[in-house]
Amino acid sequence: MLSSLFPLFSSATNALLLLALSASASRPRPPMAVESSMTSPLQEHHPHSSAPLCSGGRAWRKNQLWKEFFSDPLQWWDNRSNKRNPRSPDFKHRTSAEKALWIDTRFNPPWVHARLAAMVQGQEQEQSGYSTPETAGKVIRMEQLWKEFFSDPSQWSDNRFIKRSPKYPDFKHKSTHEGLWIEGWFNPPWVKAKVSTMALAQMQSGSGLRSRVPDSLGNGRNVSKLCQEGRLKEALHMVEQNIQAPINSYACLLQWCTRRKALPEGKQVHALIVQRRLDSKIFLGNTLVNMYAKCGSVLDARKVFDSMPEHNVFSWTNIISAYANHGQGEEAINLFQQMRQTGILPNVVTFVVVLKACAGIPALEQGKQLHMDIIKSGFESDTTVRNTLVDMYAKCGCMEDALQVFNSMRDERDVVSWTAMIAGYAQHGLGKEALDLYEQMKQEGVQPNNVTYVVLLQACASIAALDQGKQLHLDIIESGFESDTTVRNTLVDMYAKCGCMEDALQVFNSMHDERDVVSWNAIITGYAQRGLGKEALALYEQMKQEDVQPNDVTYVCLLKACAGIAALGKGKQLHSVIIKTGFELDAIVGSTLVDMYAKCGRIEDARQVFNSMHERDVVSWTAMIAGYAQQGFGKEALTLFDQMQREGIQPNEVTYVSVLSACSHSGLVDKGRHLFDTMCKDHGVTPTMDHYACMVDLLGRAGCLADAEDFINNMPIQPDAVVWMTLLGAARNSGHMEIGRRAFDCVVNLEPDNASAYVLLSNIYAAAGQSDEVAKIGKEMNDAGLKKMPG
Repeated sequence: MLSSLFPLFSSATNALLLLALSASASRPRPPMAVESSMTSPLQEHHPHSSAPLCSGGRAWRKNQLWKEFFSDPLQWWDNRSNKRNPRSPDFKHRTSAEKALWIDTRFNPPWVHARLAAMVQGQEQEQSGYSTPETAGKVIRMEQLWKEFFSDPSQWSDNRFIKRSPKYPDFKHKSTHEGLWIEGWFNPPWVKAKVSTMALAQMQSGSGLRSRVPDSLGNGRNVSKLCQEGRLKEALHMVEQNIQAPINSYACLLQWCTRRKALPEGKQVHALIVQRRLDSKIFLGNTLVNMYAKCGSVLDARKVFDSMPEHNVFSWTNIISAYANHGQGEEAINLFQQMRQTGILPNVVTFVVVLKACAGIPALEQGKQLHMDIIKSGFESDTTVRNTLVDMYAKCGCMEDALQVFNSMRDERDVVSWTAMIAGYAQHGLGKEALDLYEQMKQEGVQPNNVTYVVLLQACASIAALDQGKQLHLDIIESGFESDTTVRNTLVDMYAKCGCMEDALQVFNSMHDERDVVSWNAIITGYAQRGLGKEALALYEQMKQEDVQPNDVTYVCLLKACAGIAALGKGKQLHSVIIKTGFELDAIVGSTLVDMYAKCGRIEDARQVFNSMHERDVVSWTAMIAGYAQQGFGKEALTLFDQMQREGIQPNEVTYVSVLSACSHSGLVDKGRHLFDTMCKDHGVTPTMDHYACMVDLLGRAGCLADAEDFINNMPIQPDAVVWMTLLGAARNSGHMEIGRRAFDCVVNLEPDNASAYVLLSNIYAAAGQSDEVAKIGKEMNDAGLKKMPG
């Protein structure tokens, strides 16, 4: 019986309690309806006597409290092993201080001891009348956590010798922060015995658990101190000289190599581990995998993983994370499937890293299946998991599911949750929705961080919302994030994309010595995109004077600036610099070189660069096809398009715009019609407004204006002003006044301030010799306050 473990109160104490009870017998008894099985001990032993009414009330209250306890013991603190006074309760409710329970008190129902004994023997699930699916899940989860603990204790912090309260866990996971109590109610029956067999010294040397017990040789403590002081090589030398160095010294060295990205030193530690035959230790293998992955050597991480004699959940999570963080999401997902096949259950961190892998590819179907696995495993309530689910759905373009998960969090949403949702809207061009969510975030009292402001500024840039961007700038200043370099770089980018180059330059100049290559790229890109190529190239010269090293993005921006102003000489100089710095091999830089030469009229040079590229993707092929199309070489463009498909490169929507444009400039109407009809069926490319405009241009240039107008009227989507302007331009070239007038009316209806439409219609009437109509058009322009732009 458990009662033997907990001594009863003394007879003197019992006598005092009886006196107190008899003195309060005259108090009115609270109304209650107690079943016979819940009768208090006093009433049970004296069925015909009038038991003290107060004792009956207390028995009823104790009965209710014990029912609460057994329905969910996790809501109660277990103070039995820590109590120093018999007056202290054995169990105390975590949130309600007035709820307390004592095992040995005469007010307890008779069934309490039997239930407690059943729980100690690990039979609670079979014998309890109060077991629930939630309780069963907690028992399963505790067993899983203890198995994880014993398979690799290095992943847990040992708090037994520093905890000041029984509420604090004995062991706490370093990543998930889940806790384990040796005296926990839901522990499997084998836990206590196994913990007691693990001597503290063995746990220190064999698991990496930290405690206040000093190393027997003093070596581990000295190694850690040297690492903290940044004297990594000295710490490594100390371990090299001591062949009996504790195992946690190697783990400490590897952890500091990881923090400092010191791959050469990490490899030296690895060599020592192999030399001293410690590579069979699973926790050292896990630490090595993590070190190589964080230092950027995924191949070495995989070699260590494959050489390990056994793997646990931490081993798999480390290698999956390595692939996920290095953009190899497919391999990360494949490894996750292999892990499941081996029978190892994932933990919270595993699910998070695999969700990130799905977001990076993106892989929506795998992400949805993972969501179902998370629900089955009971991790859906974890805030980090739900934040990552929001991010995964958003990056996979499924904003409805992202919003559903986000809304399900309610009061648990933190700044990460809001930022993930705002970023999702911003990344998909839904800037207005992102800004509306920001207002809701402020109303709920959640303070944005620097990442939140970055994604909000990107949202403003995507929809050219200058006023909202300026208001955000004020919010950033008030929040104290204006000094953050990433925030200021994004401010420069936002102002530039909104066409406000003065404000962009003002923020850029305010950064002084804090400007990095990203800052320069942002301002150079801003000028290049506004057609201010000379200013962009001048900034490049200033950048070199300040000794800031350009990267591939810088060269791409500069080449686009050269293409915009046809600066062939400057473009050739940049090409020479790119070759010297080794960026010519980059596919994006190579594609931009092709585009620059083509727009500068040097199609032979463009083809030479294209042929010299080692790796050509769809962007490279599209750039060359577009170059031929722009220079009127339609047949060459189509030949290259066929070659591209023979080499297994699938064309995208931009490729089809270039090919249709080539057909248009070369008068290949039938070929253009065929390509337009088959692009969706053969390559899954859905026509956009640009494709429809290309087809109108194709038919218009061929003189088929009636067909072009019918094509517009039968479009499955509402035509925009650009499509009607294309028809209007074709009508001007052919002198077709009726179709031109109808096209003009549609343009003005969509864009009343489009001065170019008035000019084109005026040209049609002028070519037909209708001066009265020309004058009428001129008067309409003046009345509308429109002016013809030069050129």
